[in-house]
Amino acid sequence: MPKQLEKFAPALFVFLWSTGFIGAKYIVPYAEPFTFLTIRYVIACAILLTIAAIIKQPLRLSRDYLKASIGVGLLLHVVYIGGVFYAVSLGVSAGISAVIVSIQPVLVSVLAVPLLGERLRWAQIVGLFLGVTGIAILLLPKVFQGDYAVATSQTGIFICIVALLGTSAGYLMQKKLGTDIPFLTGTGVQYAVSAVVFAVLSFSTEDQIITWTPEFLFGLAWIVLMLSIGSIVLLYGMLRIGSASKVSSLYYLVPPVAAIQAFFLFQEVIPPVGIIGMILAGLGVVLVMRQSKTLESTQSS
Repeated sequence: MPKQLEKFAPALFVFLWSTGFIGAKYIVPYAEPFTFLTIRYVIACAILLTIAAIIKQPLRLSRDYLKASIGVGLLLHVVYIGGVFYAVSLGVSAGISAVIVSIQPVLVSVLAVPLLGERLRWAQIVGLFLGVTGIAILLLPKVFQGDYAVATSQTGIFICIVALLGTSAGYLMQKKLGTDIPFLTGTGVQYAVSAVVFAVLSFSTEDQIITWTPEFLFGLAWIVLMLSIGSIVLLYGMLRIGSASKVSSLYYLVPPVAAIQAFFLFQEVIPPVGIIGMILAGLGVVLVMRQSKTLESTQSS
């Protein structure tokens, strides 16, 4: 990642990644989830591999790199992103799905200790649980306001939990095995595998109904360019230079930023208690990021 971008990468990543929850809500009326995701990943794969060919990046991967790319693609894109889109299509709100997925930083940080040899300081642990508390304060009031219908959402909630496990495992696998894989080719393989799986799911469970409106085309363009390419470039770049715990903690800022976007786009009101939740989530990220930076500096010296 260019040095000039490192400073702004976390904030830019949070903004772009948070639009994913908004995008899922925005796209659902125009296309079935797996049909949309098939189109998304076919286009994103074509763009990345075209760029790789133009700049003459090798288009073939070694067997180990190929296996790692397929594994990350299945976990981070099929299980996680596919799961979130499918859960939203079943009626699970973006808020509830965000609450479940927000557990990811804690799960990643705990698993990164034995799997990646990372160390956690007490300030980081406090920061992680402050983040969880902040997200819960921000989003759980929606549950008590009737945002969760037990009769229709049990399957969706289970899928969100599976998506949580998928994104956690995908993060760790990308950090452990994907650091040296050529970015464009490796990510292109991830997207190609994801497109195949989503196509199979689309043709076996859906009717491939798409409403081709300007709104749909705008949503498709945004999600492909800003999420599938822009945010993934930032995510993988940050994982190359930072710890999994540090990068994962940024997830705490995604629901608050998504809530702010929903306020302006869908007039969803943020209650005063939600603002307190945002502050706690932000404080949690500051603690994790600051302690991670201090630890990395100590280890490098």
